[in-house]
Amino acid sequence: MKAKDVKQMTDDQLQDTLIELKKEQFNLRFQAASGNIENTARVRQVRRGVARIKTAQVQRTSEPADK
Repeated sequence: MKAKDVKQMTDDQLQDTLIELKKEQFNLRFQAASGNIENTARVRQVRRGVARIKTAQVQRTSEPADK
């Protein structure tokens, strides 16, 4: 997920995507703990995707309303 994709999403889409990524992150943690994770780089990608979405949400709430 790229930053420009996140910027184009609506608030509802951001929230839905965040929920999906959190679920995936949860599953990946269990796979890593049990030792049967196939793509270890996916853990990093998901973590960064969550961070991008949360950053976008904070930026949107801190912007002035008259923009």
